[in-house]
Amino acid sequence: MFKEIEKIIEQYRIDIEEINEENLNTFSTVEKGLTISRKCLQRLRLVIRNGSFKNKEDEILFFKRQKPYIYGNLKFYVKLYKHLLQIPKGSNKSQRSHIDNEIKKQQEYYNKNLDFIRYYRQNHTNLDEFYFLRGNDNIGLISDTSHFYTDAEFSTSHDNAVAKIISYDLLLAYYLDELQKLKSYRSKSTNPVKRHFKSLDLGWTANKIDLIELIYALQASGAIKGGKAGIKDMAMACEQIFDIDLGNYYRKFLEIRGRKIEPTKFLDRMKSALLKRIEEADD
Repeated sequence: MFKEIEKIIEQYRIDIEEINEENLNTFSTVEKGLTISRKCLQRLRLVIRNGSFKNKEDEILFFKRQKPYIYGNLKFYVKLYKHLLQIPKGSNKSQRSHIDNEIKKQQEYYNKNLDFIRYYRQNHTNLDEFYFLRGNDNIGLISDTSHFYTDAEFSTSHDNAVAKIISYDLLLAYYLDELQKLKSYRSKSTNPVKRHFKSLDLGWTANKIDLIELIYALQASGAIKGGKAGIKDMAMACEQIFDIDLGNYYRKFLEIRGRKIEPTKFLDRMKSALLKRIEEADD
């Protein structure tokens, strides 16, 4: 059963990355994210119903990491759909104000659930058997009473809480990206630097997430400005050089962090390609 779960989730990662390459400000893209997330959860529900975990460690892993990853994305797309419906159609100022208010609401949730959020983010495990095993609830540890109305076969007392954290992280990354666009809005066609790089025809032909992986690797390695260069500045520079709109690079980094297999797959491909070029040059 574990291998089947892994296969379903890995395919979901591939599919969701493709969707996130599209414009998240369109209802059609958001609806794709909703549909694929719901179908994936349903597939996992059937696998769990028809099988059994080998041990409690596998069950904890599923309800602490695997299911919340899908469910968190589903919650994100639901909230994003609502955002697209409610965002003011007027001035940039009114849109910024709306987004600021939404971020404040998120902060209120974080403040109310600080203990569990700290537990999750710091990778603690001492309460996992109460939080992420079915039928092992500890009433004193449950703050969200909606748990008592959920499907006991496919949920634990805190897998929904983890999904909320994931969805809020994704939503915050989206909000920050939208605020940046609104604050720095100007006609790109009048930008002489962009016109210069565009004339060089250095268009990026790999996936956007590959370039984002490279940007984060350069920043982490300290190769640019001794590691003090900001991700935002590096992303903006790459957008100018390669004539590309990277979109929400903070969100895409969350996707990179979530990879179970080949977390640095673009860097690995680059290394292999360079080694092949070196071998060919030596022949």
